[in-house]
Amino acid sequence: MVTGRLANEVRLSSTKMGMFEWRYSNSFDGAERRVMPHVELAKRFKDLDVEVELGFTPEQTATEVQRCLNCDIQTVFDAPLCTECDACIDICPVDCLTITPDADEATLRQRLETPAVNTEQALFVSEALPLTERVMIKDENICLHCGLCAERCPTAAWDMQESEIIIHHVEDMVTGVAK
Repeated sequence: MVTGRLANEVRLSSTKMGMFEWRYSNSFDGAERRVMPHVELAKRFKDLDVEVELGFTPEQTATEVQRCLNCDIQTVFDAPLCTECDACIDICPVDCLTITPDADEATLRQRLETPAVNTEQALFVSEALPLTERVMIKDENICLHCGLCAERCPTAAWDMQESEIIIHHVEDMVTGVAK
């Protein structure tokens, strides 16, 4: 008999396989999203069974796949490892990282490398960095999860970790094991 529910959870595991090797593509491609070609409107109404989207060519598909933002990959920052070398800030293609003295949120938002357009989106603010007591800020709203910060970081303060969301089912509660 089940009397309660197991709490849902998110598990993170590193995607690093070697010094500069990851389990996902981390190359940044600034290409704009392609518009899917469609059948002409007149032809759609003439034949209602026609497939509306024509699809991409193999070349267009290959380009579109490289635009993947790796939404299941999270950037994880370990402040005590940071030497404030700015390598992550230099390589970030969208300038979502900033190192600055700690302050209230409004002041931190003014100091961002790229102004925060979405003020509803929370900022990641690290604990104090060991050398200067400044903080690392990441605007999650514009981060591409490309992993270049983690690849460039000489101390592994940045890591790319794959997230897995675990939503328990009744059989998990009976056996005590999540599938």
